[in-house]
Amino acid sequence: MSLATASRISRMETRMVPRQSTVSRHPKKVYLIGSLRNPAVPSIGATLRREGFDVFDDWFAAGPEADDKWREYEEARGRTYIEALQGKAATNVFCFDERNLNECNTAVLVLPAGKSGHMELGRCIGQGKPTYILLPPATDRWDVMYRFATAVCPSIEDLLGHLGLTV
Repeated sequence: MSLATASRISRMETRMVPRQSTVSRHPKKVYLIGSLRNPAVPSIGATLRREGFDVFDDWFAAGPEADDKWREYEEARGRTYIEALQGKAATNVFCFDERNLNECNTAVLVLPAGKSGHMELGRCIGQGKPTYILLPPATDRWDVMYRFATAVCPSIEDLLGHLGLTV
């Protein structure tokens, strides 16, 4: 084989190598989605960790009033909601969550949750990741669109079963 032919084959092989995804393929990386005001989030995260999952729920450390304090601060500066969304604080929080959403390969929405939690779940569904919704003990509101999730789970035991664990 000539040097020119070998060089062409080498370039073709390089182009054929699939690009590495930025999404982690570790089967146990879970983004735990929920509300800053939902006190069940830390215990659910702890349960998943005990079962061997790598759980991202660090967002919960901001505390139950984080969104309210951000709004108060931005309003005191005379900024509108739209302006505040473009600010450095919002950008920092958004990028932090987005990076971890991209790195997970499974997401669990712990209800009750608000708009942000549902947006995060929708992003993971759109990325083709397995997604689960963990219902609260008493569910007063029903929603047909939860069918977009891989499964809707009435208990942590049911969730663990869907994640491949027997309890």
